[in-house]
Amino acid sequence: MPNPKLSYRKENIMTVNHNIKKLFQVIYHEQIDGEKQDSESPKIKVSEFISKMAFYYEKLRNSIDYKEEYLLRKDAILRILRRLIVIEGAISMQQLNTADVAKNLLTELIRAGYLPNNKIPESKIDEINAVIEKYIKLRKYSSIDKTATHKEKSEVIKWILVMAACDIEERLGRSKVDQVLISNMYEYLKDKVKLPDGSPYERDKEIQIYISIHRSLLQFDKDLVGFILFKYYNANWRYAEEKEIAEVGENIRSLRGLIDNQINHPISRQLDKIVKRYTGFYTILTDVIKEDPACVYESFRSDPKAFPRDIKKICDKRYKVAKTKLWRAAVRSIIYIFITKSLFAIAIEVPSIRWFGEELNYIALGINIIFPAFLLFLAVLFTKLPSKANTEKIIEGVDEIVFKENERKEPFILRKAEKRGGLLNFFFGLFYAVTFFLSFGLVIWGLDKIGFTFVSITIFLFFLTFVSFFAIRIRKNARELTVIEPRETIFSFIMDFFYMPIIAAGKWLSEKFAQINVFVFFMDFIIEAPFKIFVEAAEEWAKYVKERKDEIM
Repeated sequence: MPNPKLSYRKENIMTVNHNIKKLFQVIYHEQIDGEKQDSESPKIKVSEFISKMAFYYEKLRNSIDYKEEYLLRKDAILRILRRLIVIEGAISMQQLNTADVAKNLLTELIRAGYLPNNKIPESKIDEINAVIEKYIKLRKYSSIDKTATHKEKSEVIKWILVMAACDIEERLGRSKVDQVLISNMYEYLKDKVKLPDGSPYERDKEIQIYISIHRSLLQFDKDLVGFILFKYYNANWRYAEEKEIAEVGENIRSLRGLIDNQINHPISRQLDKIVKRYTGFYTILTDVIKEDPACVYESFRSDPKAFPRDIKKICDKRYKVAKTKLWRAAVRSIIYIFITKSLFAIAIEVPSIRWFGEELNYIALGINIIFPAFLLFLAVLFTKLPSKANTEKIIEGVDEIVFKENERKEPFILRKAEKRGGLLNFFFGLFYAVTFFLSFGLVIWGLDKIGFTFVSITIFLFFLTFVSFFAIRIRKNARELTVIEPRETIFSFIMDFFYMPIIAAGKWLSEKFAQINVFVFFMDFIIEAPFKIFVEAAEEWAKYVKERKDEIM
């Protein structure tokens, strides 16, 4: 059956939304400006050859500390700041030179491949220096020293450093296209989302929509969302002077509480579902425009049928890219799990079996070695690409946000939070506990039947929960363009019944083991500092040799 909206567009010239026109303009000008030559201002330049050592070190380090690709630069900034300010600053016991910290930070980011070489102006050092100085002042003025415990002090210092890293990450580049997309999505959705009558969250609705867009479109984590909220509660923070910094420091505890409440807001999950759909629409629209902004815009008048064809072509391309990313994420996950978990677990399994006086089962040992990679392989293999129906839904959604005539008229009305009675919660909790023991009990029973020892079963369960959680994470990223709710079947219901307790256990283990990753500790505190000193010395030597060569030539 033909789509009535698309048939309507064939017969009439539609009116393009004003905000979408702006998106066309920004993408067009970004492509034109990208062809222009860089300004002649001095740039930060490092040795290409020496930088390769830092680049490969970063790749190795990231393989043992699994993070999503879009968070790697922010986490690298945080790690470098922690080393330069907290660790090396404490060792040297000298007054911190923030200008040197800023310069070293940018240089290390360029060497590691997070920033382009010979593209970042040297003036950026002064900007980052000012940011670092501001957060050091915030630490000085914070109220934590008066009544806080040692643990509270440590948490607040860590949080301030995280905010500094997020601030620097933002200043190192936000695409103008992303900024316009965020603005467009916000302007479109803020009036389309309605809260139920009498909701106490009306005053939080707009900021919740705003941070939900960042979570979905730019895939911000809690740290980056927290920085958005930090600026929300301190509107003049970018230009804050001494007095304002002091005021923020005095109220730092209550500020953290406000930010945490917004991050864990009761309406956030419902909003995220709505925003995720529109993220798919705006993402595909942006890709279509980038192909040829002028041609696409002209086609609205000259060939209305071309637009849906372009959308379908981009959808097909995106689906294939998503599959490629899925396999790449699976490989990264397998390497991470093998290095940080498998080797460690196997090193424990063999001596533990000997210590308990049990016989080593080589089949069980082999299964425990192969199982993590095999389970992830199956998870990726059976991940389906979005269907044609999903593409048709995207075409409708893009049509809705582009043309005024097809703009959504009915608002999204959020549901009231359901309140279950204490007795019902008790029975649900009890039933969930039964499913937990039933799921793990069946696995243990099956492993016992094939001769697994107690230690081998423990290792297997560890891998099962851990890898199951990772499989859900990487599949979730691959489904970012899925706008149709998956249909529930009896098979999916049974899978959820038995598999969710395993995934929940994997999530808990992942969070706990991330805090005690001995390999990351070894790399960050034993290897990284002397390695970076060696790279710095090699860089200076390369400069010296080049200077002598220039003198001779």
